[in-house]
Amino acid sequence: MPRYEYRCRTCGDTFEHARPMSEAAAPTPCPQGHDDTVKLLSTVALAGRAGAAPAAGGGCCGGACGCGG
Repeated sequence: MPRYEYRCRTCGDTFEHARPMSEAAAPTPCPQGHDDTVKLLSTVALAGRAGAAPAAGGGCCGGACGCGG
């Protein structure tokens, strides 16, 4: 089950809550009992092969823009 991170606007605490994706946007009180919380945006970690070099030519100064960098 996914874990979502929330921040309480009243006390400032940040906490996690596990819930189904279908309930991700539902209100969640903080552990202190405050109801004014906001769901934080999470980053996704993508794992690749260790030591693998990034592909060239993906953007500016990667060869694709013609800047010569």
